[in-house]
Amino acid sequence: MATLNEKKTCSERMENFRRFVWNPETKLFMGRTLINWVWISLYYLAFYVVMSGLFALSIYSLMRTVNPYEPDYQDQLKSPGVTLRPDVYGDRGLQIYYNVSDNKTWEGLVTTLQTFLTAYTPAAQHLNINCTSDTYFIQDTFDGPNKTKLSCKFTSDMLQNCSGITDPTFGFPEGTPCFIIKMNRIIKFLPGNGTAPRVDCTYVGDESRPLEVDYYPVNGTFNLHYFPYYGKKAQPSYSNPLVAVKFLNITRNVELKIVCKIIGAGITFDNVHDPYEGKVEFKLKIED
Repeated sequence: MATLNEKKTCSERMENFRRFVWNPETKLFMGRTLINWVWISLYYLAFYVVMSGLFALSIYSLMRTVNPYEPDYQDQLKSPGVTLRPDVYGDRGLQIYYNVSDNKTWEGLVTTLQTFLTAYTPAAQHLNINCTSDTYFIQDTFDGPNKTKLSCKFTSDMLQNCSGITDPTFGFPEGTPCFIIKMNRIIKFLPGNGTAPRVDCTYVGDESRPLEVDYYPVNGTFNLHYFPYYGKKAQPSYSNPLVAVKFLNITRNVELKIVCKIIGAGITFDNVHDPYEGKVEFKLKIED
């Protein structure tokens, strides 16, 4: 018992470990002969080669079934979401408050619009083509460069008085601000059933109350030749069409609730679960 319980010295432990790594008497390396290590290495090499091949084959088979231009499963929304620029979110949604006599309160809003419209300069739109038709731009072939589809130009000058060209401040210091409405993209969505959808802005809960508004382009329509959208890979240079809204008779020092809806066949704006489907609501207060 004394021999069993006898503690080994450090040198003895190191000697035992050295003999475990290489035993010169039995010619074993870590308890196995050289031929055993060769067979084990070949087994695991073959095992991982087969597993990697099966994994690569499954990924290849899956990718062969995927359409690179259109996802198999798309969003359940049948109508596009609508966004507003400038977009300032408060505790209860979009809130745009500013003072016409304090440029610090509206300079940031102007900068947001200027930054947003940089994607709509002629230079930024040079890859797109001029479209004159008022019908859907259906493309069955890839006639664009690098096997892509063509996209129609939309430049900021189409927004006229809200383009930031003639009025770089977008009417904010005068109390007649411009806002930009954009529909989100849905692949192969054809809005309007042949008639261009348009923007209509009213007061929330009081649609009979007059709201004097100028729309750009004329009548606040989204031309049909910007639809359908075929996806980012098919149309890498596509730009969403825009509608600018210029409010002309906003009552000062009063918080107003305004809703801008997209009117057109196939577009709904009464989804209680998604307040931005087919419309955008916001609060506006202009102080002097």
